[in-house]
Amino acid sequence: MTSQPAITKQEVLQAQEAWGAAVVGIGAATKPEDARRLAQELVHALYVTDGTLLFRPTLAQVTPFRHTAECAVSYFVGGSPQHEEDHGFALAPWSSVRFDNAGVVSLGQTAQAMGDYYFGKPDGTELKVQYSFVYVRAPSGALRIQLHHSALPYSD
Repeated sequence: MTSQPAITKQEVLQAQEAWGAAVVGIGAATKPEDARRLAQELVHALYVTDGTLLFRPTLAQVTPFRHTAECAVSYFVGGSPQHEEDHGFALAPWSSVRFDNAGVVSLGQTAQAMGDYYFGKPDGTELKVQYSFVYVRAPSGALRIQLHHSALPYSD
């Protein structure tokens, strides 16, 4: 059995680009069922879905910590009776997502990234959010987000 190659910074940057494009795509969907399908595709393509996910989304307050794919999908598009606070973060809609990494650290089969990401609004303004992601390499070789923590910046 051959071991997988170490995760590179370039792979992390590509994963971030794919994540941002998927979030924008969800908000651009014209039908709720299409948005839900796209959110499910995002989660299954880019997150760990074996029950070991550590997901702390930006605007979750009642249930701030999520561990399953279903809970992550709910955050992106809402509609879950278990998470009534979820109104669909990705449905905003966002016109763009850009990452400003404070750092990316590769540790073999895992990588960590932390910084700010900016969600572009149709009016040209942006929502600044701080994030930390941990990526792991799936058996398929693709990167998956194991830990997703994001929060609005502190304000006094």
